[in-house]
Amino acid sequence: MQSRLYDLRKHVKGMTQQQMADYLNISVKAYRDKENGKNQFTQDEMFAISKLFDLNIDTIFLPRKFHIGTKG
Repeated sequence: MQSRLYDLRKHVKGMTQQQMADYLNISVKAYRDKENGKNQFTQDEMFAISKLFDLNIDTIFLPRKFHIGTKG
């Protein structure tokens, strides 16, 4: 699941899945499947989403980085 995308859509922009689908010019089912990780966003869709939220693509779509600490 694209949890970061869900949070941005829902809590930052207050948008529904239908509104995001309309923005991307795709069906709501296609958007839902992509947000839920069943299908991948196209490059054009990723660029459009990054522009909408004014964030880098990697901030939205790439996995979070792990920080490994040292014990002791």
